[in-house]
Amino acid sequence: MWPVMAVVPDNPSNRSVAAALLRDSSVVAYPTDTVYGLGAAVYDRDAVLALFALKGRDRSQGVPVLIAAESQLAEVAAEVPDAALALAERFWPGALTLIMRRNPRLPSLVTGGADTVAVRLPDHPCPQALVSALGAPITGTSANRHGGPEPASAEEVRRQLGERLSLVLDGGPSAAAVPSTIVDVTSPTPRLVRAGAIPLEELRAVCRVAEPDPRPA
Repeated sequence: MWPVMAVVPDNPSNRSVAAALLRDSSVVAYPTDTVYGLGAAVYDRDAVLALFALKGRDRSQGVPVLIAAESQLAEVAAEVPDAALALAERFWPGALTLIMRRNPRLPSLVTGGADTVAVRLPDHPCPQALVSALGAPITGTSANRHGGPEPASAEEVRRQLGERLSLVLDGGPSAAAVPSTIVDVTSPTPRLVRAGAIPLEELRAVCRVAEPDPRPA
């Protein structure tokens, strides 16, 4: 049976409650600098499985990971290319997600079995506080049903996920109701995977970034 969802203001006291729920294998929703995110402790298999069920997302499709400091990169990434460091220095904390080789210690369930992981350091105190209090990264997938609209408010999270979440931290409307830009840095030339809050032209002011692969016919 799913727990009854509570929507509460995003403040330090309620962040502490959310962190305790994360430690107890629960899934919570929280505001970020882009859209609302859905958080589970990445090393907690039961919590990550619950997250996939909540979203209606296939386990073969991995989810992004959020960290609270660049020093945590080594926990989730096996290697950090120079291009990744340059982009992170310019855009982190912020709306940039980097795809890197997965650290073998990171459960493959989180990455959908892939040997890569999508990582972001958000520019919002709430997810940073949750990661810091938990002492480990959390998932950073959008707090919606798989294929549904990106949620820019706690009310939109409630509409899509109903009463199936343990907690929603309500930080008001998202400042930027668009998802993060995703760049794959696993190849010698970084490649744009998803256009988002950071334009391609700004990325290219830091390093060479290729266009996305053409879609199959």
